[in-house]
Amino acid sequence: MKKINFKAVAVFFVGAMTLSSCASLQKMKKNADKINYTVTPEVLVTKGGNVDVEIQGRIPEKFFNKKATITATPVLTYEGEEKAYAPYKLQGEKVEANNKVISYTDGGTFSYKGSVPYVDGMRKSDLVVRITASQGDQSLDFDPVKIADGVIATSTLVEDKPASIVGIEKGKNTTGVYDPAIDKFQRVVPDEYKADLMYLINSAYVRGSQLKKEDMDKLNEYIKDAFEADRKDLKGVMVSAYASPDGPESFNTKLAEKREGSATTVVDRKLKKDKVETEVEGKYTPEDWEGFKELMEKSNIQDKEMILRVLSMYQDPEVREREIKNLSGPFQEIAKTILPKLRRSKIIASVDLIGKTDEEIANLADTDPSKLNQAELIYAASLTEDLNKQKAIYTSFTRQFPEDWRGYNDLGVVEMMQGNTGDAESNFEKADKLDPKNAIVQNNLGGVALVNGDLDKAQELFSAASGAGQEVNYNLGTVSILKGDYDAAVKYFGDGTFVNKALAQMLTGDNNGALRTLNNLEEESALGDYLKAIIGARTAKTTLLYDSLEAAVNKDAKYKDIAKVDLEFAKYFNDEQFKSIVE
Repeated sequence: MKKINFKAVAVFFVGAMTLSSCASLQKMKKNADKINYTVTPEVLVTKGGNVDVEIQGRIPEKFFNKKATITATPVLTYEGEEKAYAPYKLQGEKVEANNKVISYTDGGTFSYKGSVPYVDGMRKSDLVVRITASQGDQSLDFDPVKIADGVIATSTLVEDKPASIVGIEKGKNTTGVYDPAIDKFQRVVPDEYKADLMYLINSAYVRGSQLKKEDMDKLNEYIKDAFEADRKDLKGVMVSAYASPDGPESFNTKLAEKREGSATTVVDRKLKKDKVETEVEGKYTPEDWEGFKELMEKSNIQDKEMILRVLSMYQDPEVREREIKNLSGPFQEIAKTILPKLRRSKIIASVDLIGKTDEEIANLADTDPSKLNQAELIYAASLTEDLNKQKAIYTSFTRQFPEDWRGYNDLGVVEMMQGNTGDAESNFEKADKLDPKNAIVQNNLGGVALVNGDLDKAQELFSAASGAGQEVNYNLGTVSILKGDYDAAVKYFGDGTFVNKALAQMLTGDNNGALRTLNNLEEESALGDYLKAIIGARTAKTTLLYDSLEAAVNKDAKYKDIAKVDLEFAKYFNDEQFKSIVE
């Protein structure tokens, strides 16, 4: 009996199978050019900082070995570098796995979506597909297949410098009186002093005791001082005379007129004695119902609410008086405590307080900032464009007023303008501790996050800054562009005229609207001209294209290198005029 060498047989069968596998993979490699690829978009485009791609593939019939698996990897190659998308696997009918199955007999289709972060250099690139086929322990790399050219990166032209906000007012001033510790600088501050001359019932005679009252003495001193002081401007004196709302209206009219006359005479006499020259104006109110209402609201008189309802229900003075007098109990107290206070002439002296000149403020900011108040210091910084001087002024502010958030905030704004993001953030955080959740500070912290590339945090902080100013919407619009939400960006920019707004309009396809925005910019810029050139290329307006492109490169030569590989200009790459501008 002949002995069989089973080891040799096994080796033979393994070898045969290996040769079979290799042959089938080689066949697939040979016919790989029959795979059809459709890339959307045909030219890749950046969006939200990424390069997205969608590939529809068609595998021909009798191509895909039933036992084979292929791994396809789209790759962007550029400037000697490359960036791979996530790989995608397909398998034959007899492979036990969970990949997309392709029929050997009928072939099949596949869909792929992928994304990679955009980096500079990808404008001039190739999208290739690299395939590795495997069967058992055998594998074979196919020849790379180019399926698309380059990346249009117009969305990356966004100006990502945030709009910071200087803190001018510390907060809302509810007093109605100018306060330099709270309000913005006001060189001319209106001021006034009031005093009352009180009369006996049905009398217009000014008693001597009224002229000797403390408030009248202070009024006279106030007027004289304002007239003589260098930094005060006496605007005039107003005499307003009243009669209380009791008795016939015709009588009260004459009485109020006489009180206006007697009070004006007293004022004129005093001004003449003090040698003060100013205008004295007089007026009278026959029945002081407004004053009556104000005193009633502050009183504790019985049936107060009923009396106030009478005032709201009736406008006729006689009806009001009759209805109130019908309340016999309350009226007695009204006659005793309310009406006497309405028999008066109110004297108001108006004065403008004149603050320091720009020259004086600027000089003190340099030499002795301690002599400036909060409003003056912040105003001083606005008088110079020298960022180092602004920094020195705001630093002085933080030393003099360490509990005021504005000093640290405004110092941070200057640091941002100088590119010192870390120092800016530190100052904004100090401001935030002094006034938590202040909308201006939130906006500026959002600007730091934007510069640091944290778009989610930036958007959150900008959203918390609602109401701080148009800068907030500008910043939200900028973030929206960077995130790829161009419609939202256009809405945020609103009616403003910014380069970023024009870019957002272009990215939504509104080239005409973008051109209008660019034509209305307050200041020309190289980027603005470059965007005009792109619009010219998109709309086949060559004069706009070349004039704008030339203006852009004249302002900033970097746009030569960008334009050379910018596929927005692909149709013009071989045009001699285009070459003459970019080379």
